[in-house]
Amino acid sequence: MDLYDAGRISRGRIRQRDFMVPSPAEPDMDDPLSGVAVRGRPKEFDRSMMDNAHDGQSWRVGVLFSQSGVTSGVERTQLQATLLAIDEVNAAGGVLGRRLAPVIYDPESNPKLFRTLAERLLVVDRVRLVFACYMSSSRKAVLPAIEAYRGLLFYPTLYEGFEYSRHCIYTGAAPNQNSAQLARFLFEHYGNRFLLVGSNYVYPYESNRVMADLVRQSHGKVLDEIYVPLNARAADFSRTIAVIQKTSPDVIFSTVVGSSTAELYKAYRAAGFDPARQPIASLTTSEAEVADMPAEAAEGHITAAPFFETLGTPEALRFVAAYKARYGAASAVPAAAEAAYFQVHLAAAAIARAGSDDPERVLPELSEIEFAAPQGRVRVDRENNHTHLWPRVARLDAQGRFQVIWQSGVRVRPDPYSMVQNLDGWSADGLAALADPG
Repeated sequence: MDLYDAGRISRGRIRQRDFMVPSPAEPDMDDPLSGVAVRGRPKEFDRSMMDNAHDGQSWRVGVLFSQSGVTSGVERTQLQATLLAIDEVNAAGGVLGRRLAPVIYDPESNPKLFRTLAERLLVVDRVRLVFACYMSSSRKAVLPAIEAYRGLLFYPTLYEGFEYSRHCIYTGAAPNQNSAQLARFLFEHYGNRFLLVGSNYVYPYESNRVMADLVRQSHGKVLDEIYVPLNARAADFSRTIAVIQKTSPDVIFSTVVGSSTAELYKAYRAAGFDPARQPIASLTTSEAEVADMPAEAAEGHITAAPFFETLGTPEALRFVAAYKARYGAASAVPAAAEAAYFQVHLAAAAIARAGSDDPERVLPELSEIEFAAPQGRVRVDRENNHTHLWPRVARLDAQGRFQVIWQSGVRVRPDPYSMVQNLDGWSADGLAALADPG
């Protein structure tokens, strides 16, 4: 059944009281996010709004990234990168002579609040395109509203795969664009006895399942699988440390997210383990999480992602320089921020081609566009709404900076359902790097 079916929409009907959530604070004029459009008190819902989404002067877009809560560190970078891209589009004349106007709320790392605010954006604020979400639990909370109200979500975060929505553009890495490459690198350089540790929500469970399958295919062994609270503190990792001491794994594969990440790495360091022999390897530890830990706790550990802020492509150098000029030289620029940045440019180009922000007209245009992103040229796959990306593996140096130690050299086609789930189950789409971009 088409997701635009009227029956589907009726099941997603919401009431005015659903929007009666606390209004976000007005922007601080000394804050680098000043000038952002932040909505005040909710207005009464009028269905006629759905047919008159714009004032003719701007393209209003929704933005939902947490500025508080457990994942606010990385989500703030996504918000900042989104605003940077919007400013670039507007500085170049906007889209068909109209500016992009962001309407922003703070969902506070709370999936239920994400859902409420997504509905408010679509129904009260009358936006059609929404840039949002870091955690999979937040994406899954938002998507029913996006689908019911005929919107389009741009989701800029790596995730567990095994999902498709006609109303979502997935610009982060799928498992065949990070897990397979990381696993192969680790097997070749460290071994195949893995301890899995993650935060207690959907992404770590599913990502660990994929990694465990890859380990078993290599005739390796998963020694244990441990989950900690989303807001885990040092004491929550005592069992993890004890299991490392007891089993001596070759690799500790971490899907811990947010502020808890630093606690794991500090506990590992305090226990005296050696990352040269048994590193923490992760898909979720980025520059944003590393910024919250001492450099000595980060050194030697490994992450796989399509982008690191140390990349040497001309586009990466320009993006990182612009980001740090606006938000500060010490600002972290993770892969999640890079995806948040380039997806705005993809959306703007698609609106320009379509002559409208109607998702029905934007969707077919997205697959016709390639954008020179900081990681390399990217495009959206027509068949699955995921993005063709450039896998890389990097190790943290003594200064806590990622240095690329392996890269695909080719752009990898997304396979969100892991139809061929093995170490070689990823394929190039025909575009290769002209030079080493690391």
